[in-house]
Amino acid sequence: MSDPKKSNELTIWHKRGTKVVRVPLVMVIATFVTIIGLTVMLWSTERGRKTHMRVEQPGEFSVLLPSIVGLTGGNIDSGNKVDLLENGDGYFPRLLEAINGAKLSINLESYIWWNGDICRQIAEALAAKAGQGVEVRVLLDASGAHKMDGKLLEMMTKAGCQVRKFHPIRFSNLGRLNNRDHRKIAIVDGRIGFIGGHGIAEQWTGHAQDRDHWRDTALRVEGPVVNRLQSAFCENWTEETGEITAGDRFFPKPVTAGNVSAHVAYTSPSGSASSVQVLYYMAIASARHEIIIQNPYMLPDADAIEALAAAVKRGVHVYIMVPAAVATDSPVVQHASHHNFGTMLQRGMRIWEYQPTLLHQKILIVDGIWSCVGSTNFDDRSFQLNDEISMGVIDRTLATELRAHFQADLRLSHERHFDEWKHRGLWHKMIDGLAYLGSNEL
Repeated sequence: MSDPKKSNELTIWHKRGTKVVRVPLVMVIATFVTIIGLTVMLWSTERGRKTHMRVEQPGEFSVLLPSIVGLTGGNIDSGNKVDLLENGDGYFPRLLEAINGAKLSINLESYIWWNGDICRQIAEALAAKAGQGVEVRVLLDASGAHKMDGKLLEMMTKAGCQVRKFHPIRFSNLGRLNNRDHRKIAIVDGRIGFIGGHGIAEQWTGHAQDRDHWRDTALRVEGPVVNRLQSAFCENWTEETGEITAGDRFFPKPVTAGNVSAHVAYTSPSGSASSVQVLYYMAIASARHEIIIQNPYMLPDADAIEALAAAVKRGVHVYIMVPAAVATDSPVVQHASHHNFGTMLQRGMRIWEYQPTLLHQKILIVDGIWSCVGSTNFDDRSFQLNDEISMGVIDRTLATELRAHFQADLRLSHERHFDEWKHRGLWHKMIDGLAYLGSNEL
């Protein structure tokens, strides 16, 4: 046995048949500091800096609209046709109709692809079109689509569909695994677009008739605004594959399809306030008469609560609908949202809990003029971590339709009141508070 020499260098010796390595203390400290430093850098990059939102000199919606569109990186496209699609019975037949009629290209992007007959129907329709020479691209979030039937995936790829997963689990993606693709859009031939909250799963079929069939809303659009949806798809497709999809099979010359004006806001995490967050805040700041919000994950931060409270103060009626905790797919999120219910009720907002099933739609209506439909939840995850997309539509007819559906949903909802809410049980309050601690990640 030889004694190790005292040295600042790494040394190796044998002791009773065992190889022993002595690492200098300075190397251990340097390694530790490096690990801590990289961890802090990664944490900072992913979280970004918390931006306190406020709108300087807000005006009425008609005055503020150009600012809303400009600040969210969009353009107002006129000449569109917009159809409202309620629940699965309204959405999936129209989506399948568009897929079956495709001549050139189909681009579909979704956070969720699970199991069920509707998954088989869509997969078979996509495979059939690929077999006919139509270019089919499907982008699915790796986390949200982890339940996908492997046989359907194999069938589509064998038929010629290009299917990719967004941010799959691998070493090169470790810093991006918390960034999920939450968008739900489809574009056919660059002419027909779909946007909303529907995932590809059996839960979205039907007409919200029970707990196994969810309540949701989508839009089918034709006209120049479809190019904006195509741009959003291409952004993530290029990020994941490196392929740039160009040409008139994806971006045909825009043609007038109706008389509706619309704009699109879509976002990827950048460390600053996202376009969809700015869209929500500015819409609230511009309201002068009424704000209607239907959202499954309503976790407004202090700034959003202040903006909504300021709206109430200037005489705006603020109506909010969320799913009941007994009907949601994520009770912890609903309990986190409960943490702020007392403050919101006390400050004049009215809140209902939808009872029959999960209310999954993301709807915002301002003054009966402007409506917003898309994938964006009202929480920090959607505003800061996810890739999201929402469409604003300037059309009284659509706003009236959405408001009528909201009124129908009210009949199936329970309104909360401040007097009863503040006296809810201590255990309920504790659960709400604990759930809210993780609200940034929910």
